[in-house]
Amino acid sequence: MPMLVRPQALHLPSYTSALQRGWSADTVRGAAAAADELQRIAHDASAFLASMEDREAQGPPITLPDGSVVARLPGLRRWLWDGEFCGSVGLRWQPGTAALPPHCLGHIGYAVVPWKQRQGLATRALALLLPEAWALGLPHVDLTTDPGNTASQRVILANGGVLVEAFTKPAQYGGQPGLRYRIHRPGATAAQPAEGRAEGSAT
Repeated sequence: MPMLVRPQALHLPSYTSALQRGWSADTVRGAAAAADELQRIAHDASAFLASMEDREAQGPPITLPDGSVVARLPGLRRWLWDGEFCGSVGLRWQPGTAALPPHCLGHIGYAVVPWKQRQGLATRALALLLPEAWALGLPHVDLTTDPGNTASQRVILANGGVLVEAFTKPAQYGGQPGLRYRIHRPGATAAQPAEGRAEGSAT
C-alpha cells in the first residue's frame, strides 16, 4: 500500500529518476522546475532534502510563472512511496491564519508521476496529508484546479472538498480561469468565502 514518507537519501535516486524523465511537482513551470531541482540536488543533495521540511520558511524565494519572485511560505513536502517514487504532495501556510497571500494558489498541491496515474494515488496522498494540516491548527485548506482538470477535481471531492468559487487567477499565473475548493477540518465551523475574491492558487 503506498504511503507518504518524509524525503530521505534512500528515496532520492527514484525521485531524481522521475525528474530526469520530465516529471515535476510544479505543474505550472514543469520542465523548468524539474531542471532547477536537478541542479539543486547535484549541488547539495543534503540541503535539498532538508528543504523539503521548511516550517520556518528559511529556504530561497519562490519564482512564479511570470518570472517574479516572492518570499517563501512555511511548508513541507511528502513523497508518495510504494517501493519507488510515485508522486509528491506539499502543504504551505501562514502562521496563525488560514489566509494565504494573493500569489499563493492554495494550501496543498499534489502531482503523481504519469506512469502511476489513474490508480487513486493522488486521492490517497491528499487523504494522508490532511492530518498534518489539521495538526497545524488550520480550520480548512484551499486547493485550486483548472476548470478542465476533472481528475484533480475528483481527488478533492473524494476527500470532502466543496467548490467555493470560480475565480480568475492573478496576473502572475496569466489571469486564467480557476476553481477553488475547500476542505474543512472535521468539527471546524465552515466559513463563507469573501465576496469578489479574485486571487487564487494552483494545485
